Amino acid sequence: MARVQDPGGVRVWQARGMRDDVDDSAADGGADSQPPEMPQAMLDPRKSIALGALGLGVIVLIFWQVIPQIGSYSDAVDALQSMSWIAVVIIAVTVVVYLAVYGLIFMAAEPRLRYWQSQQVKQASFTISNGVPAGGAVGLAVQFGMLASYKIPATSATAAITAVSLWSTFVSLGFPIFGVLALTIVGAADGVAWMGPVGLGILILVIAVFVSIMRSQSLAERLGAWGNAAVRPLGRRIRRLKGVDIAAPIVKFRREMYDLLRRRWLWLTLAQLGITGSQFLILFVALRGVEGWDQPGTNPIAAFGAFAVSQIMLMVPITPGGLGTMDALMIQLLVSSGTDKGAATAADLVWRATSYVPQIVVGLIALITWYRRAGRAFANRSVGADGADGTG
Repeated sequence: MARVQDPGGVRVWQARGMRDDVDDSAADGGADSQPPEMPQAMLDPRKSIALGALGLGVIVLIFWQVIPQIGSYSDAVDALQSMSWIAVVIIAVTVVVYLAVYGLIFMAAEPRLRYWQSQQVKQASFTISNGVPAGGAVGLAVQFGMLASYKIPATSATAAITAVSLWSTFVSLGFPIFGVLALTIVGAADGVAWMGPVGLGILILVIAVFVSIMRSQSLAERLGAWGNAAVRPLGRRIRRLKGVDIAAPIVKFRREMYDLLRRRWLWLTLAQLGITGSQFLILFVALRGVEGWDQPGTNPIAAFGAFAVSQIMLMVPITPGGLGTMDALMIQLLVSSGTDKGAATAADLVWRATSYVPQIVVGLIALITWYRRAGRAFANRSVGADGADGTG
């Protein structure tokens, strides 16, 4: 996201490359259209190093000190060594399903995208966000650049990126509620029962505000005015907040998002549930694989509860993708519901490795193939624009 200043001197926030005076039709190849600029995202080196060191320190601490206290690496190694080749094949199949489903979310938000284009946008963003310290901003810029190269108008691209991010947040807040219910059914909700009502309250509040903004232009304007009133006193003390206008981006957000969500909310929901559901499927087949398919094993409801509650750690922005924090909570909840320490630790390690490493590889492939093709696409569109202006 980039801060821009309007002619009146008021600073507002909007996506890079997005201009209020550009009609969507221009991006579809009109005679007067200009090729979209590649978005530029700059990382503060010192901030990136500091955040990267903090995240790495937390990950090392969790895997070195915390997990050995609630799980067992030695037992996990024994459990992994006892896995059958059939269990490995089943895990591999679920990973392929997960990777295939993961790319559907951008098609759900922007139906003009083809399947591989949607995969490229989502997988490349995952690789950057999880492989670069403080890479979230760069990931957003790359998403915008990819969508621009696929001739998606700037306003539509911004709406699609926002919708995908929102639906991911909704699931991260909603799944722990169902997870607490699942753990309550199996009698293992001690210590996490508070997450249910707290998560439900936050989710209801977020959805209520979101729906209110979508339904009412006047309410969006009032919320923006209230936000400006709240920020104005801070602007006297914090220079970066001085003159920032919250109302303009809220109203703009409502205008861009309303039509997309009215048409695509169901597809967005199904796609996001498919992503999270296939992640759980990897965990469960890994758990059953290390326990042995011919053994009673962990109750599926308990396994779902542990997985669903641990999703809340995705909201803690210390490590990428909840690496370490989510794992520790998941292992603890599995063990508290009766799973053997070694099996719980082994299943988590298999789940993390198989849902993380292959996706990084796919994301790198997506980035490389897109980068080679996008350079030619932007160059061709620039030449076409120069020719239309009589300069070719």
